[in-house]
Amino acid sequence: MCSAGHFYGLGHGLGSGSLMVGTRTAPRGLGPEQALATDPFADAALSASAGTGKTHVLTSRVFRLLLSGAAPETILCLTFTKAGAAAMAERIGTRLASWVRLSKPDLVRELEELGEDIGPDTRERARQLFASVLDAPVGIRIQTIHAFAQSLLAAFPAEAGVTPGFQPIEGRASDELVLRTLADLMADAERNGNEALIGDVQALSRRLSERGAVEYLQTCAAREEDMRKVDPATIEGELRAQMRAPDGDVDQFLADHCSDDKFDCALLRAIADANRNWGTKTGAGHAGAIDHWLAMPPDQRVKALPSIIAVARIGDGSPRRVQGQAKHDPDYETKAERLAKLVGELLTIQNARALASDMAAGLRAGQAFAAAYARAKRAAGVADFNDLIAWTKRLLKQREMSDWVRFKLDRRIDHLLVDEAQDTNADQWAIITALVEDFYAGSSEGDARWRTLLMVGDFKQAIYGFQGTDPRE
Repeated sequence: MCSAGHFYGLGHGLGSGSLMVGTRTAPRGLGPEQALATDPFADAALSASAGTGKTHVLTSRVFRLLLSGAAPETILCLTFTKAGAAAMAERIGTRLASWVRLSKPDLVRELEELGEDIGPDTRERARQLFASVLDAPVGIRIQTIHAFAQSLLAAFPAEAGVTPGFQPIEGRASDELVLRTLADLMADAERNGNEALIGDVQALSRRLSERGAVEYLQTCAAREEDMRKVDPATIEGELRAQMRAPDGDVDQFLADHCSDDKFDCALLRAIADANRNWGTKTGAGHAGAIDHWLAMPPDQRVKALPSIIAVARIGDGSPRRVQGQAKHDPDYETKAERLAKLVGELLTIQNARALASDMAAGLRAGQAFAAAYARAKRAAGVADFNDLIAWTKRLLKQREMSDWVRFKLDRRIDHLLVDEAQDTNADQWAIITALVEDFYAGSSEGDARWRTLLMVGDFKQAIYGFQGTDPRE
């Protein structure tokens, strides 16, 4: 087991492709494909369903690495959750400890299940592994990607450009800081008369609810760098353009197109007459709605467009039945379709304007909150998970600094194992990619080193797409 304060890295490229595992096995038995994935000298990417023994494969790989001579401190296991890291550490520690006191037949059976030699030298090494791990400077590193990032930043604060001694923040403490930051932001806006920001946050709350608005703002804060690119002065116009909504005053545009000069009022009257002649309560209702709409001024007609499209469409957008009206106007179905298309185009513009307005308000509010939350974290000397990943990615992308950091890491870690790989997002993969780049590529030392990478995951359990994960990568 290890603490979150250690750091490590790796470096060899993928070589042996992908292994698919789909058969349920006994708790300690290994199927043929699983055995291939535990080969301590192979690089592999393994995809398997829940309950098929992925964690067993990963821990077996660790045991085989140790039995093959890998020093404990050269092994790094990255997991997605603290619970996963703890479970893996407990499983490895418990089994290594059991080997110390197992009878010869039992130990032989366990080594055979791993596909290892069962000779006296191997058995003796297996019994000594527990002590070797305990005596190693940092033991086997088993961490979440965030814990790894934290330890790396703590080791290279100057190179990363972060304040030494920062503390990670998560859970309730993070939620409290978010709410306090939002309250302070709104208080400052009210004190300074920033009605625009207040209006933006109100629009966001109306659309998403109070809780949804807070969650949205947290998402914006997690993408602070991207939020800086938002231009508050032009964002709504850009959104309208993407939605093909007209420039300028949309209300005036819609009013113009609802006027007698531009709207096909003759079509509307013909539809009203057919419904009136139908002689039913439904037909009279449609005719009355049309008469009422035609009596309105253009700006009021815009607001009442839904009542007109309801003459031709039902709630789910499908056409209304027109057999009764068609008896009085054989062309009624075609006319109703023309009306639905005409009004639908105007409603699309109206809805696009409303959506663009709400989205722009959300982006402006998100930008303001992201900046305020970043200041609040710095003032408190804390960093959240997104900071840890972003800072580490930035550190490893700096050409000169990353070479130095990877040089220091490269001398420590030779074997990287990634669990729950389907939950690793693009930024996290960027960190892993930087770790496995071979610093000694082309050198005699690089050729002589024994270095491996194993990735384990399950495509069907990829549930974090909203956080940027893509198991296909």
